[in-house]
Amino acid sequence: MASQVASPSASLHTTSSSTTLSTPALSPSSPTQLSPDDLELLAKLEEQNRLLETDSKSLRSVNGSRRNSGSSLVSSSSASSNLSHLEEDSWILWGRIVNEWEDVRKKKEKQVKELVRKGIPHHFRAIVWQLLCSAQSMPIKDQYSELLKMTSPCEKLIRRDIARTYPEHDFFKEKDSLGQEVLFNVMKAYSLVDREVGYCQGSAFIVGLLLMQMPEEEAFCVFVKLMQDYRLRELFKPSMAELGLCMYQFECMIQEHLPELYVHFQSQSFHTSMYASSWFLTIFLTTFPLPIATRIFDIFMSEGLEIVFRVGLALLQMNQAELLQLDMEGMLQHFQKVIPHQFDSGPDKLIQASYQVKYNAKKMKKLRTENRLLKQRIETLEKVSMLVTRFNGQVTRAQEAEENYLIKRELATIKQQSDEAITKLEQAENTIRELQHQHSRYSEDFVLQLEKELVQARLSEAESHCALKEMQDKVLEMEKRNSSLPDEENVARLQEELIAVKLREAEALMGLKELRQQVKDLEEHWQRHLARTTGRWKDPPRKNTVNELQDELMTVRLREAETQAELKETKQRMMEMETQGQINNNHLRRAEQEVTSLQGKVQYLSAQNKGLLAQLNEAKRRQAEIECKSKEEVMAVRLREADRIAAVVELQQHIAELEIQKEEGKIQGQLNNSDSNQYIRELKDQIAELHHEVSDKILVSDHLHLLSYFKSSTIWDCRALFYAVTTACCTYALGDSFMKESSSIQKLTASFTQYVFFLDI
Repeated sequence: MASQVASPSASLHTTSSSTTLSTPALSPSSPTQLSPDDLELLAKLEEQNRLLETDSKSLRSVNGSRRNSGSSLVSSSSASSNLSHLEEDSWILWGRIVNEWEDVRKKKEKQVKELVRKGIPHHFRAIVWQLLCSAQSMPIKDQYSELLKMTSPCEKLIRRDIARTYPEHDFFKEKDSLGQEVLFNVMKAYSLVDREVGYCQGSAFIVGLLLMQMPEEEAFCVFVKLMQDYRLRELFKPSMAELGLCMYQFECMIQEHLPELYVHFQSQSFHTSMYASSWFLTIFLTTFPLPIATRIFDIFMSEGLEIVFRVGLALLQMNQAELLQLDMEGMLQHFQKVIPHQFDSGPDKLIQASYQVKYNAKKMKKLRTENRLLKQRIETLEKVSMLVTRFNGQVTRAQEAEENYLIKRELATIKQQSDEAITKLEQAENTIRELQHQHSRYSEDFVLQLEKELVQARLSEAESHCALKEMQDKVLEMEKRNSSLPDEENVARLQEELIAVKLREAEALMGLKELRQQVKDLEEHWQRHLARTTGRWKDPPRKNTVNELQDELMTVRLREAETQAELKETKQRMMEMETQGQINNNHLRRAEQEVTSLQGKVQYLSAQNKGLLAQLNEAKRRQAEIECKSKEEVMAVRLREADRIAAVVELQQHIAELEIQKEEGKIQGQLNNSDSNQYIRELKDQIAELHHEVSDKILVSDHLHLLSYFKSSTIWDCRALFYAVTTACCTYALGDSFMKESSSIQKLTASFTQYVFFLDI
């Protein structure tokens, strides 16, 4: 398949010999210096290249020739027949350069660069690209067929992206077409040669452009050379460190040459990688149409990545005004839709603008060095952080081991304490059993003691309630006295009011003194006036006129004095009104303060009331607990009483059996008179003791029933029961057993009296 694939243009590596034969101007004896005719021919060549690149018919004929040819789609003879006179001149010039490449490259490198910048003819592009990158005789070309037989781990990725590479181009748009197949072959072969890079998106566009110009073996060799010598391999590595360096260098160029645009990009968070990464990865092949991108790729083959920096900065300079007016989304749309079609008329304007950009190679090298140093620092810091992390992990593990040791020690101590507590618990249980055994012996005395303690506790509780109420009453009286007394702030305000009133009184007294002085002055003037008027009829007419004027002056002065007096009275009234207003304001302020203090007291009393209610509830709860305990104790006493009744029944049964035995002994005559009398007396004593125990137990049970009744009855029921019990005791005391039961009756009466007294409280 490699031998069948041909370039879209003429395969010049196979037709170069025929070209040299058909054009005598390309002989080795041709002069190496460019004559004026050559320069004129060069100008014509540039014009023809521009016409060829803008002529769509010629491009379609080139693409059609790719589909209809085998190893060479356009032969030298057919091309020469279709070329005009200018095309023949360009063929002659570029043919001479190709044939004498080594000498021209060494001696006229600048002229070659200028020719490349103005455009390589389409039919010479394949051979010139190979010469520019020195890929015409590479040993790896012989391994290509063997590489195609091998399997690559990147085949699935390559198959997935092939349909996205030049989807509108005739050579690649059909699925499983010849173009897609040769593109897959080249990408697969390179992924096997360079396993570190393998396959990276974007590289397929460069390979696709190479396949448009040359067969797949030569395209593979050129791509390998580009990856090795043109920094593309570093761009396509998985880390993409070189791409980050390019972004950093390009951003520094923007900051230096276009500071306003740089500030705008920073303010909009519009990073350089958002629009410029595809420029470096595909050499503008995904940005511009193929004619423009191919002209830029010509210069890239001659000068390297420098043209990408120049063209990128030129684009930003030409679109700076529009970009400054847009936000992030608008700038993205501008880069995707507007910029690609700005140079449809031709790339000359863009290339000319790109070479007006100042590109400092030394500064770029310096930036590269700075970036490398930063990377080394970052790597060093990462290593240090890894060491610190490991050290922290070791420290953490040591701390955890120490904590585990401490926890184990604490656990052992706790186990020891637990064993000791279990031993103490067993001892306590034994003690409780012994106490319970003793308690069963002295239960009656214990019940009486509990009853006495209960009565005393309730008495003390009632006394504490009374004392609490007295203290609360005293607190309220003290608060009332304190509220009636003026506080320090009120005293200070009253003093201020008193000082203000005294000042106003002093001002009023001063005004009054001034009025009195004016009145005295007026009285003196009036006396003088009277003295003068007494002899007025004796004076001449002129003197009379003067006297009239003096009278009018006195009248005016009198009116002025009256007016001033009225003014003083008005001021005095105003001062009195102001004083009264201030006094009223002070009264209002004091009333508000008193209201606020009363509200605070109300809140305090409500909080105090809540606390007392809580204490009352707590006391009720304690009383309920005590009553529950007493009920439980009463139930226990009742159970013991039932046990004693059962014992009494057994004793009575035993007495009956003894009496039966006695009767049987009398009948049988087995006992003599002395023995029988002694035995009868013993039996009577036992019966008397048993009767005494039974009566005591019955009395105790009655006592407990009465106590339980007292606890659940009102005061009036208890008093009525008290009189009934007293009457019964007196009646019972008239019998023969009064002396025997008097102690129990006294105990019952004393307990009952204490309980009734507590209920009265």
